[in-house]
Amino acid sequence: MMLIPTHHFRDIERKPEYLQPEKCVPPPHPGPVGTMWFIRDGCGIACAIVTWFLVLYAEFVVLFVMLIPSRDYVYSVINGIVFNLLAFLALASHCRAMLTDPGAVPKGNATKEFIESLQLKPGQVVYKCPKCCSIKPDRAHHCSVCKRCIRKMDHHCPWVNNCVGENNQKYFVLFTMYIALISLHALIMVGFHFLHCFEEDWTNQQQAYRLPREGTAEARTSLHEIKQPLRSSTECSSFSPPTTVILLILLCFEGLLFLIFTSVMFGTQVHSICTDETGIERLKRKHQPRERRASWKSVKETFGGDFSPNWFNPFSRPCDPEPLSDRDWVRQVASLSDMGNTETTEEQSEERKDEDSVEVIDE
Repeated sequence: MMLIPTHHFRDIERKPEYLQPEKCVPPPHPGPVGTMWFIRDGCGIACAIVTWFLVLYAEFVVLFVMLIPSRDYVYSVINGIVFNLLAFLALASHCRAMLTDPGAVPKGNATKEFIESLQLKPGQVVYKCPKCCSIKPDRAHHCSVCKRCIRKMDHHCPWVNNCVGENNQKYFVLFTMYIALISLHALIMVGFHFLHCFEEDWTNQQQAYRLPREGTAEARTSLHEIKQPLRSSTECSSFSPPTTVILLILLCFEGLLFLIFTSVMFGTQVHSICTDETGIERLKRKHQPRERRASWKSVKETFGGDFSPNWFNPFSRPCDPEPLSDRDWVRQVASLSDMGNTETTEEQSEERKDEDSVEVIDE
């Protein structure tokens, strides 16, 4: 039934139960199109909640500490609109990345009937995942958290409580981009706030708090003179100076941390899309030639067609992947010397064969 070279599957031969497709339970009936995808992982759910909390904290500080108390209405309105729009797009992208099926392979399809229906020819093999009992197409990897094989899996991200794969990579890229932008925007506003307010309002308020509380006429007169300019000057915060400083310092720390982290993730994802190589493929590279799509074609497939504003819209879908045909489940086994350098020595070939056998089962 399955024509498998003995040298190619040494690890599987040590576990013969993996070669028994009759033990696989038939896959459940697929749910309706658009069914919500959600991973029940405690760590991932906690990270997703923390992500929302941090964005909402930044929203609170920006609005109630910096923008609303300011009497420069044009500054407040423009920055309020920009920051809230970016925050909305970031959270929308986060939801889409978390609740979108990343490209899961049908679970339990490695049945005897299905394998026989593929009508394998000499030199053809199928890769079976013993963990979810699925036949893995090319470039699919098993995720131990999602407990599924995911097509074009890049990595599992706890911050979105989901894998980053073929169907949701666009939303993850947008999420990292918008988080980096609101972090940068918040840092710039905090810098302006410190420069504008420290010498004006906060200096005067701190002097007022330090006045002796002796109750003398002279003390009351001094307090009245100091508070007079506070009413006429621009108010920089509804909170006391120490509370305001603490809130802004925490926002600075959060903004700087997430700006660095999400910028690196954004650059890594864009590089993976342009090179048509996922993070897992980069880590498990076997120096074997693989046909790669052109950079621009890969970018268009990820973001949904030719360049347009929809590339930046988390509510527009990427290009729908073509449904898997019978040939997508089958892989051709060719000698590595034919695929690579014809002058490869026998020792190198044997070494690569051993490496190949490790790919049969994604642990």
